[in-house]
Amino acid sequence: MSDLFQDLSPAKSESYTAKDIEVLEGLEPVRRRPGMYIGGTDERALHHLVAEVLDNAMDEAVAGHASTIDVELKADGAVTVRDNGRGIPVDPHPKYPDKSALEVILTTLHSGGKFGGDAYKVSGGLHGVGISVVNALSSSLVVEVARNRRLYTQSFTCGTPLGPLVDCGAVQNRRGTTVTFTADPQIFGARARFRPSALYRMTRAKAYLYRGVTVRWTCAAELLAEGDLTPSVATLHFPNGLSDFLQDVTKDRARLTPQPFAGTAQLSDDMGYVEWAALWPDDQDDGFCSSYCNTIPTPEGGTHENGFRNVVVRGLKSYAEMIGNRKADKLNAEDVFSGACVLLSLFIRDPQFQGQTKERLATVEATRLVDQAVKDHFDHWLTADPEVANRLLASVVDRAEERQRRKQSKELSRKSATKRLRLPGKLADCTRAVAEGSEIFLVEGDSAGGSAKQARRRETQAILPLRGKILNVASASLEKLNANQELKDMIEALGCGVRDHYDEDRLRYEKVIIMTDADVDGAHIASLLMTFFYREMPKLLEGGHLYLAMPPLYRMTSGVTTTYARDDSHREELMKTLFAGKSKVDISRFKGLGEMPPAQLKDTTMDPDKRILLRVVVPSPRTGEGAEDARDTARLVEDLMGRKPELRFRFIQERACFAEGLDI
Repeated sequence: MSDLFQDLSPAKSESYTAKDIEVLEGLEPVRRRPGMYIGGTDERALHHLVAEVLDNAMDEAVAGHASTIDVELKADGAVTVRDNGRGIPVDPHPKYPDKSALEVILTTLHSGGKFGGDAYKVSGGLHGVGISVVNALSSSLVVEVARNRRLYTQSFTCGTPLGPLVDCGAVQNRRGTTVTFTADPQIFGARARFRPSALYRMTRAKAYLYRGVTVRWTCAAELLAEGDLTPSVATLHFPNGLSDFLQDVTKDRARLTPQPFAGTAQLSDDMGYVEWAALWPDDQDDGFCSSYCNTIPTPEGGTHENGFRNVVVRGLKSYAEMIGNRKADKLNAEDVFSGACVLLSLFIRDPQFQGQTKERLATVEATRLVDQAVKDHFDHWLTADPEVANRLLASVVDRAEERQRRKQSKELSRKSATKRLRLPGKLADCTRAVAEGSEIFLVEGDSAGGSAKQARRRETQAILPLRGKILNVASASLEKLNANQELKDMIEALGCGVRDHYDEDRLRYEKVIIMTDADVDGAHIASLLMTFFYREMPKLLEGGHLYLAMPPLYRMTSGVTTTYARDDSHREELMKTLFAGKSKVDISRFKGLGEMPPAQLKDTTMDPDKRILLRVVVPSPRTGEGAEDARDTARLVEDLMGRKPELRFRFIQERACFAEGLDI
C-alpha cells in the first residue's frame, strides 16, 4: 500500500475576520460564479444562454399563447429570439413599485411567473433565473415588448439597466417579446462565438418537440463556413412531432421495425402528456435515447426515461409469454435498448431537475405516469403486427443470450480471483459470484451495518461497515494513508486496485453505494468517501459505479397514512400536499440508520424496486469540453477537501449569503 497514495505538503493557516466576509447583491453572483448557473464558461455554457431565452418563448407556445418563434443569429454575433406571445408584463411590480415587472424579471434572481398560479401550467423555466442570468452575462441586452397594442423597450449592459422602461408608442399587428443579446467576452473570452450549426440543431429540436409551433430560423450568410450545411433561412414546423424527427434522422438506416413505435398520451392526472417515438435499426451503428421534459433536453435521462424503459421491457416479456417464448424471461433494458433510437418528450407541472442546467429529471412520479400512459399503446403496437414484433423479440433475445455468455465467462474468472483474494473480516459478502447485478453498501458504524445486513438481499447485496468518519485522503499524510485500516478494507473488498493499478474487470460489484445518515455528519462522511474514490479510484467514477443512497430523515404518520421525508424541505412539502388539512401528524426523526428497523431500512433505502439512488459522476478529461470541467472539479475538490483551510474559508465567504436553514 505504500506506493498507492500521494504525499501532500502541510498548509499554513491565515487570519480570518469579519472584513473577509463579502456579500454579493443583485446579479453580481452570476458574473462572479457563472458556473453555478450555466455550468461553466465554455462553448456549451455559451450556447446555453440561447437555450434559456428560447425556452421562455417555447413556454409561451406550450401554454397556448404563441404560435410563432423567430431565432436570428446576426453577423455581429448577437442573437435575437422573438415570439408572438403575451409579452412580459410592463406594469409596476407590487413589491418594487418604482420598477416595471420587466425590469424586476431581468435584474432579479428567482423572479418570474412560473413558481405558482395559472400563468404557466407546464414550463421549462422553474427557478426564475434563466433570463436574468442571460442578462448578467451579456455585454448588451435589449428587450422589446409589444403588449396591449403598445411597444415598450429597455436596454441593459452586464445586467445593469441603461435607463428606465421606455414607452415607444402605439403599435399595430404586433405582440410578444423580443430579446436581443450579445454574450459578454469578459466572461466567455474574446474568441467565443455562437456556432450556427449548434443553434440550428437546438432550434430544430424545439420545433419537433411541440408540433403546434412554427419556428423561423435566420443566420447571417457570412457566418456559415464553407461546407457548412446549416441553412441561412428555414421555416421549421413538424405536424407529426417526434415521429417526423425520428424518420428524418434514421432515413438512411436499415430498420428492424419499418414503422416506429410512436404516439402521444395524456397523463393519468390530466396535468400533462407524454410523446414518444422509438425505432430499432437493423445495423451495427449506435443507437441513442434523447429525452426532454417541457422541451428542456435531459441528456442524463431521469425518471421519465426509466418509466419508458420499464414499460417497453415489461411489454416485450408479456408478449413473449403470450406466444410461448420462454427465452425472454431474463430480458433487461440493456438488451432491449442497445442500438435503439428513442425520442421521449414529457410535459408535466412542476418538474424536479438536478441542477440549474436541468440535465436529469428527478420527479419520482414521472416513472409511474409514463409507464401508465405508454403501456396500452405498446401492447397494441406489438399485437398489431406480429411479424415485426417477432422479429424485434428475436433480436433482443439474441442480445440477452450474448450478455449471458459474457456473464458466464466473467463468472469463471471472478471465482478464481476470489479464491486468491483476502476479504476483510467485517464484510458481509453477497452470494452472487459475478459483479453484474451485485452491489456493496458502505455504511457508517457497526450499528447501521447490523440493520443493513438484516435488510439486504443476500444474493446481490454486500455490506461493509466503516468506523465513523474515514480519513480525508486529500489532506492526510502518506504515513496515515498507509496505516488506515478502513481504507485498506475498502480496497480489499472491491478487489480492483487503486490509481494506476485499477482494473475494471477485477471490480467485484457493479454498484458501490455510500449509505450514510441523512444528517450533516452523514453528508460529511459521504463527502469523505467520494473524495477517496475521486482521488484513488477515478476510473470507478468514470465507469458509473459509485452511488449515494437516499435514506429518509423523518417518518410521518396520520391515521393509516405513513410516508417518509428525505429532509426538512421534503417534510414541509408533504405537510402541504399529502397531509394538507390533517389535524394531527405524528413526525418522528430517525437518529441514524442504526436506529431504523431493518424492514423500514429495506423499504426506504435498500430495496432496488423502491429506493432512490444518486449516481456520482465526474466530467471526462478526454474531451474538449470535459477537460475544462474536469479541471474545475479538481480545483473544487482541492479547495474543499485539501490542506489549505484558507481556500475553504474563501468558499464559505463567497456563498454565505445563500445559506439558510442550516442543520447545526
